[in-house]
Amino acid sequence: MASAKPDGKAGKAAKEPQPLVLAKTAAEEQRLKLEKLMRNPDKAAPIPEKPKEWTPRAAPEFVRDVMGSSAGAGSGEFHVYRHLRRREYQRQDFLDRLTDKQKLDEDYQKKLQENQQAAEERTAKRRRKREKLKQKKMTSKKAKQESQETEGKDSASSSDGAEEKEAEDDAEVPSFVMGSR
Repeated sequence: MASAKPDGKAGKAAKEPQPLVLAKTAAEEQRLKLEKLMRNPDKAAPIPEKPKEWTPRAAPEFVRDVMGSSAGAGSGEFHVYRHLRRREYQRQDFLDRLTDKQKLDEDYQKKLQENQQAAEERTAKRRRKREKLKQKKMTSKKAKQESQETEGKDSASSSDGAEEKEAEDDAEVPSFVMGSR
């Protein structure tokens, strides 16, 4: 038997280069990335972190080189002034956006509170209605029992008629009430 020597050809045959595929759309690019991830599912997928929100540099408390409108300003001073002005405008825009965002958050929280309060009021109203119906049902039940008891005392002499009447009442009274909550 001849010993196999790695001469480079056998290694290249086993590992052929894959054809270069260029994505023409965003969907194709995403598909290619998913295919690359699925070739080796044991490998951890890179998940980028959420980018931090840009915040401007804090305004300086003490400004040393105050720009003035003196006649002896050099030609490079305009660019410094322009840069400072641009940075200040960015800072003001950022503060305006931050204020708007805080106002929207406050409005949202206020709306949530109002919705919750309205839901609690509806629940309380329905609870009162249920209690009222329950109370009404209990009073009618008590009145019915009292009327049956008074009739039972009046017709105590005819016990056969009372037993028949109770049997009829039991047959007429349903064991549950349909449609009630």
